Amino acid sequence: MAHAGHAAAFGGRTPTRALSRSRVTDAAKRVGIVLLTLLVLCGLWELYRWIWVSTGWTWPFPVNDTTLPHIYTIFQALGEPTSTGGPLLISTLFDAATFTAKEALLGFALGASVGFLLAIGLVHSRLAQRALLPYIVASQTIPILAVAPMVVVWLKSGWQSVAVIAAYLTFFPVAINTLRGLESPDPRALELMRSYAASRWKVLWHLRVPTSLPYLFTALKISATASVVGAIIGELPSSIQDGLGGAILNFNQYYSITPANLWATNLVAAALGIAFFLAVVVVEKVVVRRAPEQRA
Repeated sequence: MAHAGHAAAFGGRTPTRALSRSRVTDAAKRVGIVLLTLLVLCGLWELYRWIWVSTGWTWPFPVNDTTLPHIYTIFQALGEPTSTGGPLLISTLFDAATFTAKEALLGFALGASVGFLLAIGLVHSRLAQRALLPYIVASQTIPILAVAPMVVVWLKSGWQSVAVIAAYLTFFPVAINTLRGLESPDPRALELMRSYAASRWKVLWHLRVPTSLPYLFTALKISATASVVGAIIGELPSSIQDGLGGAILNFNQYYSITPANLWATNLVAAALGIAFFLAVVVVEKVVVRRAPEQRA
């Protein structure tokens, strides 16, 4: 009877089915908003181009087919071969994006692990925080373009050095945000754990880590896109031509002739960063949703 009453309250559907349909509706709305935003941005791009070309304005830069090609020209270039009889540009960029993704994924995993472990060490030692935090912050004031060549020389050219460069950009937000999250539990909860003679290990995994998850995943979202940027930058001094960094360097030489190729490469690089970001979002939904069960 109670089940029938609940079903009647949801218009003859069970609560689980109604909740599932609600989630599908929310997901469809989000996809629609994203597509609408993309259409608006494309419209603003073309409007900006049309106004500047029709009026002849040259501020802040002259607008023409080289400096600001049409949106459709960029997508059209993806379906054209990079050279006579060669593969399509989209095929070339897909292979390059796959190669860069492997480097970025390794760098992301390495940097996130180092940052997480570093935060765990710092949260248990105020002395270590005072001693190491200034140097951790100072490490991010050094331009990555200055660090990348040194890493390549130390580790020799190769994808390993690229992964280290990606990890360099990844570890900092994870370390700082995770440290803040590990310090965020309610003091009363910490006192309760200590009153039960809980070890530091149990306090860490049963209280501090679950509380830090929102902070951790916020950092991981930032680091996910930063790892892609680090991998692309790291490919340049490493003389790696198989990734997006090599494609950007190559198409940059012919920008005055075929600017759409470079814009298309930038588009694929942005899509790769977004894919990394969305992957973290999906993992966050799964982990954070199960976190209360783990704490229980």
